[in-house]
Amino acid sequence: MNDNTLTLDQASALAETIRREISKALIGQKRVVVETLIALLAGGHVLIEGVPGLGKTLLVRALAQTISGQFARIQFTPDLMPADISGHVLFDMQHQTFNVRKGPVFTNLLLADEINRAPAKTQSALLEVMQEQQVTIEGNPYPVPLPFMTLATQNPLEQEGTYPLPEAQLDRFLLKIFIEYPTLEEEAEMVTVVTDHQIGDRFNLNNLQTVASPAQVLAMQAVTATLAVDVTVLDYAVRITRATRHWQGLRFGAGPRGSIALIRAARANALLAGRDFVDPDDIKQVCLPVLRHRVSLAPEMELEGYTADHLLTAILEKTEAPRR
Repeated sequence: MNDNTLTLDQASALAETIRREISKALIGQKRVVVETLIALLAGGHVLIEGVPGLGKTLLVRALAQTISGQFARIQFTPDLMPADISGHVLFDMQHQTFNVRKGPVFTNLLLADEINRAPAKTQSALLEVMQEQQVTIEGNPYPVPLPFMTLATQNPLEQEGTYPLPEAQLDRFLLKIFIEYPTLEEEAEMVTVVTDHQIGDRFNLNNLQTVASPAQVLAMQAVTATLAVDVTVLDYAVRITRATRHWQGLRFGAGPRGSIALIRAARANALLAGRDFVDPDDIKQVCLPVLRHRVSLAPEMELEGYTADHLLTAILEKTEAPRR
């Protein structure tokens, strides 16, 4: 297999191999694994939300284990500074020169752990690198290695000591993924695996195989970007996004970046299914994780217990899909 070029079948098979390897570590949570892979294939970033202890960090570590690229982790705290993320310039007294010390963002997979524990000023340090795949230090741009993917985790806002992410920051994430409590059977299997001849409660990732290189990931992304999208399917995605802007119960809807994200994610979903074209079901399957963080509920809807997913589901039901 040539790392630089892959056929559709090769790319689809490699993506499935990565999915199987991650699933060895993250017991259950099949939807979460698939949605993370969709973001990887589409060259996007993901925001993973869930209460502590559900495997958010484990998911990112498992993905890093299956890809032989660089991996870095930033633990976000209230006193974290922007320079701690992007890097800074130091003066070398011995050689009388200024040297750039690159921050942890110069990696392939960046885990921004508990991103909402830091204030907005620090969170915004990720904006440039997520959008431009480069970091500006003292006026000079420095590209990050490719592929580059930010996987940010956050605890729900009702948890003590958290800050809401700015809307501009949220819009940079291709998907927002919810990670839920496991089922009884999944939790029993998890406890069995973690307590079997192990000290402590850390999941052992040594049995995960490295199955892809950074070059192969870039090749998979290139194949994904070429999948055919019929004009009627593209129109369907745009109509869904536009419907969020005037839907009763939504304070504001998704912008054009939402329509673009729907097509990007739908292409990745089609690749995982082994198809060379996007159909309306691909749009439907990625709609919630693509748009849920790009819309905002009216206060009265929140008081009544509605979520963004409730209203987005209603929009999907009311928006006519093209016939195949």
